Amino acid sequence: MTTYNSKKTTILIMKKTILSITIALAAGANGHAQATNDHVDENKTDRTELCRHNYRMLFGGEALTGKGTDPEMMDILQKFIFGDVFATGNLTVKQRELITCVTLASMQTLPQLTAHAGAALNVGATPEELREAIYLTAPFIGFPKTLNAVATVNEVFAKRGISLPLKNQASVTEGTRHARGAAIQDSLYSGGISAVMEGVPDGLGDDVARMLTDYFFGDIYTRGALDIGTRELLGYCILAAIGADSQLQSHYHGNIKAGNSPETVAAAIVQCLPYIGFPAAIKALKTIRQEYTKTAAAGAKLVRLSKIVVDPARIDEYNAMLKEEIETSVAVEPGVLTLYAMAEKDAPNKIAILEIYADRDAYESHLKTPHFIKYKQGTLDMVKDLQLIDTNPLIPDMKIK
Repeated sequence: MTTYNSKKTTILIMKKTILSITIALAAGANGHAQATNDHVDENKTDRTELCRHNYRMLFGGEALTGKGTDPEMMDILQKFIFGDVFATGNLTVKQRELITCVTLASMQTLPQLTAHAGAALNVGATPEELREAIYLTAPFIGFPKTLNAVATVNEVFAKRGISLPLKNQASVTEGTRHARGAAIQDSLYSGGISAVMEGVPDGLGDDVARMLTDYFFGDIYTRGALDIGTRELLGYCILAAIGADSQLQSHYHGNIKAGNSPETVAAAIVQCLPYIGFPAAIKALKTIRQEYTKTAAAGAKLVRLSKIVVDPARIDEYNAMLKEEIETSVAVEPGVLTLYAMAEKDAPNKIAILEIYADRDAYESHLKTPHFIKYKQGTLDMVKDLQLIDTNPLIPDMKIK
């Protein structure tokens, strides 16, 4: 864990206080922040200097001025957020500001959202990325609050001379939104919420489950500017901000399936901490710790069955891309132990893949490889249904000959 070379023991004590919350997750995390997409200058020797540097980068002004009606509170706030918190975790500053913006939007603290929307633009977020982050809040907090946040961000755009409306980011039609949404939902949340909604009177649970697929994943998750991993990470922060504790468990695993590491999810919650407070942040971090530990205790190997339904008209094209992806993965990734693909005899567009990875790190690394990303993006509109079924091997030590 990298620390700043300060002689002030109070700095180290404060950082240890924050990091103690995530001790079970911190082994693989970087202990220093990133200034833009690069690391903060480690020659900065204390949190006061780091606070001033980050504040200037974000807002173009000076921190710790001693002015105003409550200079002591501002001193505490600024050093904690832009010194301590920014020195913790493996996030870029752009990630930190997008996280902060969705957190503030969810909490409807709109004056602060105004400041941080401008800061997000200052550190490299595009107007489209910022807008999509705000649009993402709608399924979690409802349209009225999202429209308040949209209006706030639009005022920032107007002051910056950014023309509205921004470029359209929709990628689905009325005819494709369900299939596209279902494919994304199944890849992240196998089974969806059908079981949870079962038994709701008059079959309304089925309607809600369909709406979630079509609207949340079909209308929102298919939009451009932000990738699925970023949407999942921001969504986790929104859940923590609104106290949706019961959904943190499933959305932790959604983040992992989207390619976010446990350390990144934990760092995102620490970034939320100054805005949502310690109680809410600790609850989210305890869920991360619980699920992370449970996964590690289940055994080193990750074994999964992927069930895929492909557009019959494009099965040859799909199979060619799948063959290339599997052969490359097995050849160049030591952590990929088995990728065994099968098709039903009477329905060759229905495919099952037995996937065995050395451990979760190997799986997460696999998701980030160029050959997997090429396959995933190239087949997105070919796949009509996808189920990812995690399994517990009955004979874990059995080897495939």
